[in-house]
Amino acid sequence: MSIISARRLSFKAVCLAVVAFTTVAVTAGVAWAAFTDNMYPTPYANLACQDESGPDGNVSCLTDNSSLTYYMDSAGTNMLETEDRNVVISVMNSVYGPTDLSVSLDTSPTFSGSAETDIVYEESGIGVPSGSDGVTFCNDAVDGNGLRCDQQYIRILGGGNYVKGLTCHETGHAVGLLHGDQASPLTSRTNEALGCMETPTSSEEGLQDNNIDNINGTY
Repeated sequence: MSIISARRLSFKAVCLAVVAFTTVAVTAGVAWAAFTDNMYPTPYANLACQDESGPDGNVSCLTDNSSLTYYMDSAGTNMLETEDRNVVISVMNSVYGPTDLSVSLDTSPTFSGSAETDIVYEESGIGVPSGSDGVTFCNDAVDGNGLRCDQQYIRILGGGNYVKGLTCHETGHAVGLLHGDQASPLTSRTNEALGCMETPTSSEEGLQDNNIDNINGTY
């Protein structure tokens, strides 16, 4: 793949009005390897990144840059057990590590300021929608009308739900990956080419080439 085709032109070309006074950049059609663009923003997921308490309830965001730091809650009721921690570490090292993201475990997390830890994993049901096993949400949008989030939380239910597939899926959302029905062109939520972003997601699913191409083209 050439250098030009490997870079997703996420912030070039079309601007769509998403609410009365808000527009965000949407991906232009580009020739590259991914069969569909399932990286936020797309014409079907283009509301500005907002905190969890944002007025539109939108949770789709990009992480703030290619340096991806993460922390796993290590105390209290939201603490990850050793087995869960091992799953997260494995996913981050072996699934996301080989992408163009620079992934590192943050053992001294930062929760304020301009260099917050990018992803915080918790074992919790708070905010997890009924019928779901996990959720990802922005805790600190970079600005009110932008695309990026400085810190995102991933909450996955206990009882064995911290498995490779779901951890990969929610981490995908944290870096901007979307479901098939928000991709451009649209595809099925159950399309196997979406890898762990397929819904429902199998327990051992990882990233497929389409997701990797989208990540590398963005970061």
